[in-house]
Amino acid sequence: MTDQEKTLNPETETLIEFPCYFLIKVMGETSDDFASVMVNLIQEHEPTFDASKVDMRASSGGRFISLTCNVYVTSKPHLDNIYSVLSKHTLVKYVL
Repeated sequence: MTDQEKTLNPETETLIEFPCYFLIKVMGETSDDFASVMVNLIQEHEPTFDASKVDMRASSGGRFISLTCNVYVTSKPHLDNIYSVLSKHTLVKYVL
């Protein structure tokens, strides 16, 4: 059987080689605590996440903010879990 013929588990199928650092972009409306809330959410699922690895940018009108977070992930389920938690938060508009 060739590699292409093997059936892959959809939960682990990915082109990403784990463990690795992965950039996650989180966007929402500007608020005083947006960045700290997002950092805390990530740290709940990746305790070693360092807040200094966050790049913060405001939109041109200042209404929205985006955070690019460089997160160490160990597996696809680990990454999916972080995406899920961030996506469900009421302050978040998009997670990429």
